[in-house]
Amino acid sequence: MAIQWYPGHMAKAKREVAEKLKLVDFVIELVDARAPYSSENPMLHDILQEKPKMVVLMKKDLADPNVTNEWLQYYKDRGIESIAVEANRKQDVQKVIQLAKELGRAKQEKLKAKGIRPRASRAMIIGIPNVGKSTLINRLVNKKMAETGDKPGVTKKQQWIKVKKEFELLDTPGILWPKFEEEEVGYRLASIGTIKDQILPKEDIAAYVLDYLQNHYPNQLENRYGFSQYEDIMDAFETIGKKRGCLESGGRINYEKVSDVILQDLRSGKTGLISFERP
Repeated sequence: MAIQWYPGHMAKAKREVAEKLKLVDFVIELVDARAPYSSENPMLHDILQEKPKMVVLMKKDLADPNVTNEWLQYYKDRGIESIAVEANRKQDVQKVIQLAKELGRAKQEKLKAKGIRPRASRAMIIGIPNVGKSTLINRLVNKKMAETGDKPGVTKKQQWIKVKKEFELLDTPGILWPKFEEEEVGYRLASIGTIKDQILPKEDIAAYVLDYLQNHYPNQLENRYGFSQYEDIMDAFETIGKKRGCLESGGRINYEKVSDVILQDLRSGKTGLISFERP
């Protein structure tokens, strides 16, 4: 089942990205460290061509560090610069700036060779909604330049943002409208809160999370909820609901509240450091 979670016209979006790519020296693509494949821009492969790219794995503080290292090695093996980042760590932000400077250096050398006065490197920063793009931009410039929030689809004006004297960023929000043909991708993104909970039934997302934890992180499941395995998903919901007081009048379990608990625990890191896919 294909999941259309961000309305828009993909052909138009592709064209706009392609046009803007001509203005920049390289691309900074942001993905979620918990699901790098599912959160990557599905259109970039077609239109990037020879444009240099660096991949920033955001929210590394919520991801399984061993799996994150596997992803960094995966990108390295393919000749793609990558870095894992926690946006609130100054050291990580400085590493992003340093890596961007290195990527832009090649363009500066070409300009020098042609006798053209070098200018600041230019990069397009791109990423699907809620991946942390605005937060990273604000950290890079050390002030609030981009609006942050959790509402995908808010169209904003494209703008050039200067990162000190190091390079210039072209922020291009509101032009990417992915549609995922793989149902699994939709569930991964819904689980980590990248797409709105209303796109898929909340109970189904929570059930997907518990099933994934049972198969891949049983210790974290046990530490958080007191069980590592279950035969029936409703039994798992009942156990969590009773422990967390997700009850209606009459003592019945409120499954929507249980779903909220499961998703909030995961997204806040209370369930533990979880990654939803390996290279």
